[in-house]
Amino acid sequence: MKQNRLLTLLTALILFAPVLSCRREETLVPKAPDYADETMWYTADNDTDGTGADIFYVVSTWEEDWTDARGRVNHYADVWNPLHREHMGIEIGGVAAYMAPGNRFWAPYYRHATIDAFLTRDEAVIRERTRLAMADVCTAFDTFLKERDGSRPLIIAGFSQGGMAVVELLKHMDDATYAQLAAAYVMGYKVTAEDLAESRHIRAATGEGDTGVTICYNTVKDVKYIQPVIAKTEIAINPVNWKTDATPAVLHDSITVTLSPAYHVLVVTGYDGAEYKPYKDFINVGDIHSCEPWLYSECIQENMKLRARNWRASNN
Repeated sequence: MKQNRLLTLLTALILFAPVLSCRREETLVPKAPDYADETMWYTADNDTDGTGADIFYVVSTWEEDWTDARGRVNHYADVWNPLHREHMGIEIGGVAAYMAPGNRFWAPYYRHATIDAFLTRDEAVIRERTRLAMADVCTAFDTFLKERDGSRPLIIAGFSQGGMAVVELLKHMDDATYAQLAAAYVMGYKVTAEDLAESRHIRAATGEGDTGVTICYNTVKDVKYIQPVIAKTEIAINPVNWKTDATPAVLHDSITVTLSPAYHVLVVTGYDGAEYKPYKDFINVGDIHSCEPWLYSECIQENMKLRARNWRASNN
């Protein structure tokens, strides 16, 4: 009797195996970027007198999961898709408007992981899905290093998933490249204790003009709105007054920005971020994640100039 039941079960598994396999999600990974192809880059050379910095910027997340003509699900942006490059270019162009003047600016298009990875709120899933994206950024960075003049100050910056990439680049770069670093800006992402332990190149900024340091910040209306997979960070600095304590700073005459030393986030009052709509109950819900490259843009622009000047003074 037991043998008959076992035989029936095995027969059922064999018969239904094709049906079960058909129900599995079929995924597709888009073609890798070729960073020798200028199509893969957004660039601007606005350093007319040779005194500026070289800025490498990494764009944030712009795509949701999507399917190709065969119905295959894709968890990554397709850099060969003009529409995906156009989406990334919206942010890159806006950032370049304040970072590129007086500098040489590079930003690669890369196969960033879709927002769906972050919606899981699962660190393991996020790390696995972003592995490909981070590899693309490192490849782009290595290509960029071959093109730039190493006697110039280097600045790397990124927002959200791009901020994650900045942390990974600090781990990826060798000591000779790190010696060229004026500053790294992690906007709207975290630096964890594990990150700090993994790389001696990650040194928290302590003031307005120190060099070779990492600037990290995240903005919320209240600490209860911290989104852990994005903003549970170990380091932070106020980009308005460049303090690491709770000294409040006033921005645009009406916005008060105060760093919480306990939670390492910026708490703002006088600004509701209403222009940034909540997204799937994940971001812009008490946090103001989408404001990070824009709210402090004038402060960041001036600070990049200062740190680049200070780097030159120490290295020339």
